[in-house]
Amino acid sequence: MRQRRPEAADYFEYYGRYVGLVPDGDITNTLEGQWEDTEEFLASIPAELEEFRYAPGKWSVREVVGHLIDTERVFAFRSVWIARAAEGGLPSMDQDQWAASSNAGTRLLADLTDEWRALRASNVQLFRSFDDEAWMRAGMASGFEFKVRTFPWIVAGHELHHRALLKRDYLGAGA
Repeated sequence: MRQRRPEAADYFEYYGRYVGLVPDGDITNTLEGQWEDTEEFLASIPAELEEFRYAPGKWSVREVVGHLIDTERVFAFRSVWIARAAEGGLPSMDQDQWAASSNAGTRLLADLTDEWRALRASNVQLFRSFDDEAWMRAGMASGFEFKVRTFPWIVAGHELHHRALLKRDYLGAGA
């Protein structure tokens, strides 16, 4: 099941923009390989740019990374909640409220990278633990139905989306 791309009916249409960025293949292998690229990219960001905001009111580089950590955690929790056939739907995540309540902007990028590395390794193991039945289980999150198998694809695509934004808007390297 991990090799099959989710179908559009498996998730709320908004997330198609992320799923569509991810190459075909075993999504857990994709998440592992993607992390190597992301870690190399984060290590290349000069310390003087960690607090950079490309416009007033926009997140700093550190806050973008904090956002990526938070959302990966939320999507992993949604996946395990639904995979375990828990009762009830899960609430939405207000990304701006979470960012404002986070201390990511005051933490060094290296510290955030260490946290994210541990989280990613844990999530890859979690996603690998799901059997076919759990992988295809559906549940509610943010008022919409999702299949478990969509969450790792959303995580991977969300990261690719923000990495491109960091390169274009924060580092001026183009997408």
